[in-house]
Amino acid sequence: MDTRTPQAEGDRHGAIQEMVRDFAEREIAPRAAELDHSEAYPEGLYREMARLGLFGITVPEAQGGLGADVLSYAIVMEELSRGYASVADQCGLVELVGTLLSQHGTRAQQERYLAPLLRFERRCAYAITEPEAGSDVSGVRTTAVSDGESWRLTGEKIWIHNAPVADFAVVLARTDPAAGKRGMSIFLVEADAKGYARGRKEHKMGQRASQVGALAFDNVPLGPEALLGQPGRGFHMMMSVLEKGRVGIAALAVGILQAALEESVAYAKTRRQFGKAIADFQAVQWMLADMAKATHAARLMTRHAAEKLDSGAPAGLDCSMAKCFASDAAVEHTANAVQVHGGIGYIRGTPVERLYRDAKITQIYEGTNQVQRLIIARALLA
Repeated sequence: MDTRTPQAEGDRHGAIQEMVRDFAEREIAPRAAELDHSEAYPEGLYREMARLGLFGITVPEAQGGLGADVLSYAIVMEELSRGYASVADQCGLVELVGTLLSQHGTRAQQERYLAPLLRFERRCAYAITEPEAGSDVSGVRTTAVSDGESWRLTGEKIWIHNAPVADFAVVLARTDPAAGKRGMSIFLVEADAKGYARGRKEHKMGQRASQVGALAFDNVPLGPEALLGQPGRGFHMMMSVLEKGRVGIAALAVGILQAALEESVAYAKTRRQFGKAIADFQAVQWMLADMAKATHAARLMTRHAAEKLDSGAPAGLDCSMAKCFASDAAVEHTANAVQVHGGIGYIRGTPVERLYRDAKITQIYEGTNQVQRLIIARALLA
């Protein structure tokens, strides 16, 4: 069963959706179980995605991106995630880093980092989180001290996407300890720089082919060309891409939901108990109906938030609501998908077992759902 909104023939969004859906069904979904088991970094898939233009969805064509809108990005994330969420996660990472480089990078930085990133010739890490700074980004303690025009970077980042494989990292650091949020800056740090060190690769509960680890910076020397944008504007720059990031995670959650719904409907039709298919039992039918409702609602909320961003209207509340609702629904209804499958749903290697594990992180990254509820409540009570 497919509850996705049909696209008009000839419509650009429809063309993008069909292209990505075909790629995901042909190239990603058949490898999902193996990638989950091996935790391998699927470079071949990413090279093909780069060839198709699936990195830098909203980056202008003149800079090497697809030049599409945020709604297109949401559609791409959903279809990739329906194949395997770890692959969509890489697309989302490149989108956020690509947006920062597109909007704030110098021509030289764009040539050195953005263009090869979108061609999958270089791999990036997005380094914000620290032992004392997760949801509270203002708690960042990594520092960059100026000695004139150059800088010295010192600190530690944890749970950083792509840290084990990145060629460079986009690092948020404090450059003026007395200025609070206005005292942070962003630096582009090469992985072969003196004092740059990787921690061990973490072994995660879900989305296991998405590489995560720690980064440490021991007095790393950085030239003036390493500073991205204006000094003191790092917090604002990072926050400026988080709304689109939340739409991306919402869409990723919708892809997980769609895959769980399809697996559950197919299994309910074939699994027989008491002489008939379990799809004939009302208890199962209601779980499937609730799963379909949640998937459809999450998709509509996500696309509405994307369209708000595209229109230029304030969209923070819509993005938080979409991310919070879609990720909560993904966790709830992948659990129900396991329930529909019964004992086999609890066995490693069953698609719904993997989807259940993959869903959980969507409630945590790009701002925990507790933070999203704070944002929503403050907007209501303002």
